[in-house]
Amino acid sequence: MTEQAPASDPVLAGFRSSIDNIDAALIHMLAERFRITKAVGAYKADKQLPPSDPAREERQIARLRALASEAQLDPDFGEKFIRFVIEEVIRHHEQAQNGK
Repeated sequence: MTEQAPASDPVLAGFRSSIDNIDAALIHMLAERFRITKAVGAYKADKQLPPSDPAREERQIARLRALASEAQLDPDFGEKFIRFVIEEVIRHHEQAQNGK
């Protein structure tokens, strides 16, 4: 068992505060991204376009893998992340086509 740092540790508190701020920014950025992709889904439904664009999805996966690598982040993590986002976007687009 590892020893926990005391709650009054100012260095740890500073790290945690930064992490909390980054998490909040990520949530807000994802919310904005999904607002836009929902609009794309509505547009696709209106124009009777398919909810999925496999060629774009593969380009996005390759792009995110490269960005992750450049940022010294595991490219597999970048791919898992964007695949999760893509699946959620496709679900939104399918809902738009079904009038939901």
